[in-house]
Amino acid sequence: MTRDYSFEFFPPKTPEGIARLRETRQQLAQLDPKFFSVTFGAGGSTRDRTLETVLEIQREGIGAAPHLSCISATREEIRAMLAQYQQHGIRHLVALRGDLPSGEMTAGDFRYANELVEFIRAETGDWFEIEVAAYPEVHPEAATARADLMAFKRKVDAGASAAITQYFYNADAYFHFRDECEANGIAIPLVPGIMPIYNYVQLARFSAGCGAEIPRWLRLRLLDFGDDMASLRAFGLDVVTELSDRLLTGGAPGLHFYTMNQAGSISTIWQRLGL
Repeated sequence: MTRDYSFEFFPPKTPEGIARLRETRQQLAQLDPKFFSVTFGAGGSTRDRTLETVLEIQREGIGAAPHLSCISATREEIRAMLAQYQQHGIRHLVALRGDLPSGEMTAGDFRYANELVEFIRAETGDWFEIEVAAYPEVHPEAATARADLMAFKRKVDAGASAAITQYFYNADAYFHFRDECEANGIAIPLVPGIMPIYNYVQLARFSAGCGAEIPRWLRLRLLDFGDDMASLRAFGLDVVTELSDRLLTGGAPGLHFYTMNQAGSISTIWQRLGL
């Protein structure tokens, strides 16, 4: 079974951040990823920096996949971005609804990611490989798990090529979600999103916002470490390596790492997995 691996970055804001990300990419490029993805800020707030980062990655010889968020965007803006990416030979996108910037109440011309995927296909045909988001532990805004699954199916039916999941620490949630997809005729690859554990406070904040569950046993163990960051990260490496191994053994088509623009933990996990 051929597996694909990918790594997600956010566009840096400072010259120091740009230099650090170059070092991170150089390290992770040695792992022969399928692509590096680059996030897109709420309401398109990082649009120019996302494009700059994507073009730099492409010049380095790695496949680049910009995130494209439909919140607050007009059809004309999305059409212009698609044309720009096509002009630069970008063949891969991560299409998301995105988050509303704080205080902003308008959704733009697209309400949901399936509408964005449908628009991309109508405008560009099969030019782009389109990744969408999936939620093994259910999207935080979904009324029910079934409603969330049907929302995901609409993205697939609109033309998604593959899905990257929200991160999770319970492998059974992924396997159950995969089984539910198969039972409902959803056949695209479901790539698990993997979040290394760097910092408990940061992880808890992210998880509260995106609906990813930190299991009680894990949360309490992480709290035990207090300010001992070295021990917390060592424990986190064990947890995430074991999770990744179980997912791959269970047939996951690859892994997508949320890097936080850091390479060290991921390189260690990679070595431990024997990849």
